[in-house]
Amino acid sequence: MFSIHSKKIAAALFASFFTVVSIFVVSCQKEFSGNGFTITETPPDLTTKIASSVSGFVSDENDAAINGASVQVGASSTTTDKYGYFELSNVQVVKNAALVTVAMPGYFKGIKTYIATESKSAFFRIKLIPKTNEGNINAAAGGIVNLTNGLSISLPANAVVIASSNAAYTGQVNVAAHWLNPVAADLDKTMPGDLRGLDSLGFMKLLKTYGMSAVELTGASGELLQIAPGKKATLNFPLPTTLLASAPATIPLWYFDETFGLWKQQGNAVKSGNSYVGEVSHFSYWNCDIPLASSVHFNCTIVDAAHNPVPNVSVSINTTNGSYTGVHGYTDTSGYLSGPVPANAQLVLVIHSDACGNAGYSQNFTTTNVDISLGEIVLPTGNTASVSGNVACNGTAVTNGYVIMKKDFTNYRYPLSNTGTFNFNTTICGSSAAVTFIGEDITAQQAGNLTTFTLIPGPNAVGTLSGCGNSIDEFINYSVNGTNYSLTAPADNLIQEMNTQIVPPVIYISGNAGSGGSVTNSANFSFTQTGIAAGSTQALTNFMSRQINDTTTLTSATSVNITEYGAVGQFIAGNFTTTVTGAPPANTIYNITCNFRVRRNL
Repeated sequence: MFSIHSKKIAAALFASFFTVVSIFVVSCQKEFSGNGFTITETPPDLTTKIASSVSGFVSDENDAAINGASVQVGASSTTTDKYGYFELSNVQVVKNAALVTVAMPGYFKGIKTYIATESKSAFFRIKLIPKTNEGNINAAAGGIVNLTNGLSISLPANAVVIASSNAAYTGQVNVAAHWLNPVAADLDKTMPGDLRGLDSLGFMKLLKTYGMSAVELTGASGELLQIAPGKKATLNFPLPTTLLASAPATIPLWYFDETFGLWKQQGNAVKSGNSYVGEVSHFSYWNCDIPLASSVHFNCTIVDAAHNPVPNVSVSINTTNGSYTGVHGYTDTSGYLSGPVPANAQLVLVIHSDACGNAGYSQNFTTTNVDISLGEIVLPTGNTASVSGNVACNGTAVTNGYVIMKKDFTNYRYPLSNTGTFNFNTTICGSSAAVTFIGEDITAQQAGNLTTFTLIPGPNAVGTLSGCGNSIDEFINYSVNGTNYSLTAPADNLIQEMNTQIVPPVIYISGNAGSGGSVTNSANFSFTQTGIAAGSTQALTNFMSRQINDTTTLTSATSVNITEYGAVGQFIAGNFTTTVTGAPPANTIYNITCNFRVRRNL
């Protein structure tokens, strides 16, 4: 599926083609008339749903995999694994605005929107933005927070409320903020949505961005804050030098609607020097954009010389004069990708490789005002590597598992057949590419050792990879007053987090079965990490579970015995026995035992 962040397309693709004589809304459509023809727009269909399957990888600001991030698609949810991978199948989504939402404590939400296609899947690489506290403002007095990149957030006096209650807030306001550079190479991974928006009349538009911001306000106790009704904050968006000449004097402002997965037009920003300045009535993602005149739907299928699909290929669409249109996407498992592209334009499709930026293949095409399909695009033999092999444990085929390949510092995941084999195609840059493989057995919760390999264009026989030798078991086993309970990955969601802002730092372990309003079991606990290592003991600071519907305190000091403490991406394991006391007047005693093994995320 394509995401779009337009940078160099002229804002008036159709402006020279006709003069608008009249613009009016009749019933639920908008009509543009002039020069002997009429173009009719209708509001987008945002209710029809279809089944869709989605997969992808989630990384942090340093491109490291994020384990334990929550991923929501439609009514279904999952968590990312140690490679940052997620997958959801046959989920009901809104066809014209299917939504993938990734949440992780300490980060702004990562959100992707796509047009779902029947019988086709979608693939994404999502890079989360850290919620960095950039400064503080006294709510009663107001003030400004300036970032070094030029983004600034200004609040007037007495303009902040507690989001949950709308009650006035007068204390310290913590401002977490991030500027999304519109010419950044990774914008397609960090920005929310796909740069489609609903204009002030409710009609769908492709957008050309001149910069975005993410802002969140919290109070002294961590409570979420918002701008008070009737008040406005001021945002100052820096403009990259390369966009100054084309930046209009006034530009529409758009905020991101997380419910619909689309940008919505609200207000304007004015160019002031090398910045845009505008007022906003609430905080979320905000965007300075020009709506493009028209678009058409595009699709193609990327295959190798033998017409086998090439999955997870990075594709961008440029104009033939060298300008990047902002259209970017990844092929799915069948090599297919689709999405909106500029209409009536001379374009070029470019295949990318993370190692050199361009895998050496491009193809020109022209759009009109009707949808376009390029059919199969056959990559030359020198641009692809076909990879085959099998995964086994002590001579027995792994029939329920997968292979992780790391190429160009990027993870790829391929399922095994029911006989333990794998066969896939990937792009290659140059005469060779150094990669690593790991085979994993989902049923046995085992993984093999890392295997290095050098890919070359054409066939590559990897041979037999081991799928065992390293346990990947994750669990929280505990008892409450003698009754045993268990949470086990991957069926249940297990997460490790950490708070290094307090002394001593604290590690949090949590798990739940189910999601949303359908959680059937949950447990969480925390302990210090003073000199933590295998064989150390740490002080338990809290224990809670779904079975204890009470406010509790630890009855006495409790040691957590750490039996395993690997690097990030490996495991933390341990055990403890404790007693907690419920609230008065009952003062119920709860006897707890627990042993756990969870993959480290931090």
